[in-house]
Amino acid sequence: MKKKRSGGVSNEWLNTYSDMVTLLLCFFVLLYSISSVDSAKWKMIVKSFNPTDAEVSQIVENAEETDGNYDVEGNVLGNGEDYQFADDFDEMYYKLSKYVEVNGLSADVEVTKGDGYTFITFRNNIFFDGDSYVLKQEGKNVLDQLCKIIKDVNNSIGEIQILGHTSQASPTEPNEIQSDRFLSSDRAAEVLVYMQKKNIIDPDKLVSIGFGQFRPISSFDTRESRAKNRRVEIIISKNDSVVRSLDNYYNEVYGTGEAKVQN
Repeated sequence: MKKKRSGGVSNEWLNTYSDMVTLLLCFFVLLYSISSVDSAKWKMIVKSFNPTDAEVSQIVENAEETDGNYDVEGNVLGNGEDYQFADDFDEMYYKLSKYVEVNGLSADVEVTKGDGYTFITFRNNIFFDGDSYVLKQEGKNVLDQLCKIIKDVNNSIGEIQILGHTSQASPTEPNEIQSDRFLSSDRAAEVLVYMQKKNIIDPDKLVSIGFGQFRPISSFDTRESRAKNRRVEIIISKNDSVVRSLDNYYNEVYGTGEAKVQN
């Protein structure tokens, strides 16, 4: 009778090997999945870490720097590749910012992007001469480009607010009430009328307001600081955005403490 042989080669190493192969497969699947980033999802992740911050830059795919040309009626051209945006509202912000940059308007026009809105500040000398509400040709040229960009995304826009502001002319004496209020209101209305005539959006989405000297973003102490207060602001809200107060916009755009600087 033969004895039964004990021992022999164990196959337990196959379990370890199969686990390792499975982990490697998962690793390569993970690498493949993150090789192409969904900009909309990435934007949501970034905002979840910074829920109260205004966005001052756009999130795009293939976001390489470009020295290409800019065409407001087409795409942003750079290195033969088109940028991809989370939505057309983001694209509008990028085109506005690029137009300001390419045309050397950064000292007089500031474009800021927040959650569901784009905020544009125009220094007063762009649109109007002193104590005048007649649009200058330079201002009309800027508004022409603005209107072209807005028209392409009008279905995404809920409202466009145009805000007119003056500044206290003297460090110590308030302006005459009637002329101050009318000047700021007339300036805002002039910009609105010019935009409405372009038929870029439903007229019921256009609103103009004049604040006179009472919403300063700088003091009245010096000529330079008073000049900052003389401005026109345009707030473009996304059609599904949360309604905000002006103070909320100002705190995000100009910074807390600058929204209501008083002399």
